[in-house]
Amino acid sequence: MKNKVKLLIVLSAVICGLCLNSANASQVAYVDIPKVVSSSAQVKALKKENQAKAKELLAFIDKARKDVAKVEDTQKKQELEAKYNKQLLDKKNKMDEDYSKKLKAIEDSISKVIEQKAKELGYDMVIAKGIVLYGSTDITDEVIKLVK
Repeated sequence: MKNKVKLLIVLSAVICGLCLNSANASQVAYVDIPKVVSSSAQVKALKKENQAKAKELLAFIDKARKDVAKVEDTQKKQELEAKYNKQLLDKKNKMDEDYSKKLKAIEDSISKVIEQKAKELGYDMVIAKGIVLYGSTDITDEVIKLVK
C-alpha cells in the first residue's frame, strides 16, 4: 500500500512538473493581421493594379455595348453579344485568377515575416489578435515594419 501511495505521489509530481514547465516554456504573441495587411505596400499596389484592370473591363463593356448597338440584324446582334460576353468572362476570370495568385503570394510573404519575427523574438506561437482574450504580447508593429 505504501508503495502505491509513493508511486502516486511521484507520478503526480512529475505530471505537475511537466505541466508547469510546458506552461512556462511556451511564449505566445499575437498579431493584428488586418492591420498588417492594410499597412502592406504590396497589398496597396495590388489594389491599385486591380482597380486599373477593373477600369479596363468597364471600357471593354462600354465598347462592346456600342458595337452591339450598331448592328441591326437580330441574329448577328445575338452572335456579337455572345462573343463579347465570352470575351468579358475570359478577361474577368483571368483578372480574378491573377489577383488570387498575387494575393496568395503576399499572404505567404506576410506569414514568413511573422514567423521570422516570432523566432527572432523567441516566441513559440503567434496567434491572431481576435483570438486573444487575455495576456500575450502584441508584435504587430514589429511585423508591419518588416512587411513594408
